[in-house]
Amino acid sequence: MAAKTELTGVVVRDKMAKSRVVAVERQVRHETYGKARRLTSTFMAHDELNETRAGDTVAIVESRPLSARKRWVITRVIARAAGARAAE
Repeated sequence: MAAKTELTGVVVRDKMAKSRVVAVERQVRHETYGKARRLTSTFMAHDELNETRAGDTVAIVESRPLSARKRWVITRVIARAAGARAAE
């Protein structure tokens, strides 16, 4: 069995129950001009404990299909958003 892909990104939407939208940014060199440019991809990710909020940096890992668009699971929180919640 192949190793599962792990990506690092920022949570951009947290309005759904047990689901988050994570934006993953990568740099790609332009084919003709050679200039580096940033591309952003968004992924739906499963968050079982609802422990992440918008702005948090998280690691996501491939999983089996959990819904029509959700194929990633949040494994850990790398950094909390600025102005972290003190009560949580």
